[in-house]
Amino acid sequence: MIGAPLLYVCVRPQKGAAEAEYESFRTAMRLEPHQLASLDLVRETAPTDVADRYSGFVVGGSPFNVTDPESSKTDVQRRLEADLLGLAEAAAARRTAALFTCYGIGVVSRMLGGDVSRGHPEDTGPVTVHLTEDGRADPILGGLARSFTALTAHKEGSGAVPPGATLLATNDGCPVQAYRVGDRLYATQFHPEPTTRAFTERMAVYRDDGYFPASDFDAVAGRVLAASVTEPVRMLRAFAQAFGPG
Repeated sequence: MIGAPLLYVCVRPQKGAAEAEYESFRTAMRLEPHQLASLDLVRETAPTDVADRYSGFVVGGSPFNVTDPESSKTDVQRRLEADLLGLAEAAAARRTAALFTCYGIGVVSRMLGGDVSRGHPEDTGPVTVHLTEDGRADPILGGLARSFTALTAHKEGSGAVPPGATLLATNDGCPVQAYRVGDRLYATQFHPEPTTRAFTERMAVYRDDGYFPASDFDAVAGRVLAASVTEPVRMLRAFAQAFGPG
């Protein structure tokens, strides 16, 4: 919708981490609070007309995994995954624009019939990501350096781009780092929004959730703080310029 704000979609149960993530997205995209609304899918259901209310969507990360056994998923997780699926379908149909990050890329990949498994995890911290030829020609990622540092922390991933998607970025540890579906649906495995300081603050929230040994916190945080993560936020700014309120 022309002139409407973008919407940050929260899928984190930890409210403090979610609020910080919203601020990271807003700051990275250089938006004012009225230009980036917020929807907390953990605590509320998406309105049926949500895809028509906003100019586009950015979906944050989560400790949930799409590969969690269905028997272990809570009603909240099942409901929010259904809501995310609806947003992904709307963006794939060009009814809106959306960027799904980390946990969200698994939702999109499964929608497309792709494989998501525990076979491509990445440790918490900085990794090197490489643009593909299609990535270098992409209107959102094409302005980035050909290789850049991004921050990751995930237990699942994909070894091959799902059907119907165009691979935009890759690396050896997790071959599917970013892709595009059509021209309005994007997904990244890495976290594009946090500064290194914000990422270490998020690490403190999840230090006992199995992403890294809790006793290694200081060493991991040190590697994060020493990293330079200039490029992922440039991607977010390009997304906001292309699909935001203007």
